[in-house]
Amino acid sequence: MRTVIQRVSKASLFIDGIEKGSIGRGLVVLAGFGRNDTEHVIDVVVRKILKLRIFEDTEGKMNHSLLDVSGGLMIVSQFTLYARTEGGNRPDFLEALKAPESKILFDKFVETFRTLYEGHIIAGEFGKHMLVEIHNDGPVTIILNIENERRV
Repeated sequence: MRTVIQRVSKASLFIDGIEKGSIGRGLVVLAGFGRNDTEHVIDVVVRKILKLRIFEDTEGKMNHSLLDVSGGLMIVSQFTLYARTEGGNRPDFLEALKAPESKILFDKFVETFRTLYEGHIIAGEFGKHMLVEIHNDGPVTIILNIENERRV
């Protein structure tokens, strides 16, 4: 599973030209699933994201997590995180999990966040074309790549 985690001052999500929701200070998580991923990786990744200390304390050090700051959370499915570009100029996505299985894992990913986090959560719709407006804060962007067998 691959995720791109961005600390934001605010973000909005539009689907079919209609605003689905927005968050203030918090995280935008772009999530992609590889063809070998199973739901076993989800709990590990969700807990890691919730505990990542990437929000600044009063001294300007990154000492606080999303849990600490009670920030908003936006979750968006993004299979393009598995793009391969070695073979030419057009990326292939052969390493990405197929859509039906990926939707199941994405839904489980969102459900796990909703179970473990009581803050404001906005989730994209799997397979839809979305417009995501992100005001990256810092900027702080973390790439988290977790394989099923690896624990963090």
